[in-house]
Amino acid sequence: MKILELTQENRRDLLNTLLKRSPNNYGQYEAVVADIIANVREKGDEALFSYTKKLDHCDLTAQTVRVTAAEIQEARRQVGEEFLRVMEKSAANIRAFHEKQKRTGWFETKPDGSILGMRLLPVASAGVYAPGGTAAYPSSVLMNVIPAKVAGVERIVLATPPGPDGSVNAGTLAAASVAGVDEIYKMGGAQAIAALAFGTESVPKVDKITGPGNIFVALAKKACFGYVGIDSIAGPSEILVIADETANPRYVAADLLSQAEHDVLASAILITTSRKLAEQVSEQIDGFLSTLERREIIQKSLDNYGYILIAPDLDAAAQAADEIASEHLEILTRDPFAMMTKIHNAGAIFLGEYSSEPLGDYFAGPNHVLPTNGTARFFSPLNVDDFMKKTSLISYSRQALEAAHEDIELFAEREGLTAHANSIRVRFE
Repeated sequence: MKILELTQENRRDLLNTLLKRSPNNYGQYEAVVADIIANVREKGDEALFSYTKKLDHCDLTAQTVRVTAAEIQEARRQVGEEFLRVMEKSAANIRAFHEKQKRTGWFETKPDGSILGMRLLPVASAGVYAPGGTAAYPSSVLMNVIPAKVAGVERIVLATPPGPDGSVNAGTLAAASVAGVDEIYKMGGAQAIAALAFGTESVPKVDKITGPGNIFVALAKKACFGYVGIDSIAGPSEILVIADETANPRYVAADLLSQAEHDVLASAILITTSRKLAEQVSEQIDGFLSTLERREIIQKSLDNYGYILIAPDLDAAAQAADEIASEHLEILTRDPFAMMTKIHNAGAIFLGEYSSEPLGDYFAGPNHVLPTNGTARFFSPLNVDDFMKKTSLISYSRQALEAAHEDIELFAEREGLTAHANSIRVRFE
């Protein structure tokens, strides 16, 4: 891996390089996605099935687009009892963590008879997208569906692309069964997002769409936002490790590679105060690469977006980490909890040498759907609130309004909205 001194200049260059991976930079595909969405919105099933035949090489009808109970049962059999048991344990951890995020509404009553409050209700329906083929990740099904279940969403729909024979990835179906999905449809790509957003004859529309996907899925979610809620526009995976001389170089190397294997656009960055550690980590990476199955993907990822940066001190490392605002941040220092207090921007923080990133991907319980491409500066991990909507409640007595009506009328008149002012004034004529 490239070993560089951490300077203001190469920090800026690094940020510019990483931001080029954002889905917002793939405008050449937007016209294609817009056409797909428009066709599905206008022609419904006809367009959905046509795109499925063209892109997934699968013939579907209104009778076969929805996954049956028998197909789900067969998928559970295929994955086996051992994997089902592990998914159940993972689901229990995810559920327990997200249960702690639940909130209730509130009311405040004042002596003058005014009542203010906030009412929280789940969205009525949610759609979760699950990629297919080699990108099928059952863990993402659990992470997207369980927060919606905890929030109380009544109808949860899963969309996932079929193979040419009409089958769906067994792990995806088994995970959907464990998580409690209500309906599963064989559809993928931008056409699936359009069907979820606008509905077709066979696929009722939903209120919110979450879940990962390729660039066409990401751009379709972006295009449908406003007609339907979305979680975020996810970019390629990324990991940043802050380490000092106490870190185990073998652990650091293994953790960097755990994300680099996702995608040739994935980024893996180490910021360390120790040149010796930097060199040892680079050597360990070379050793691992000779044995790992996805080494070609990993090598391209590291060549383009892999960096080892040597910082003068941990304060400089923390400042750089905040600017990068990584999806995953591991802290492998002498006192990781003290270091954590210096960090403000990260999707998820992993503290200590036995808290490697895959722990969060699969098992610990916090959500692995995290902000990418620096959006951890203003976005949060997927959570129960993403499936809730809030409504403000206002009730004033005559006494309460009488004390405020002249102020309200003045405010409205200063804005030139005399009908607003009149709506208050008529109550005291």
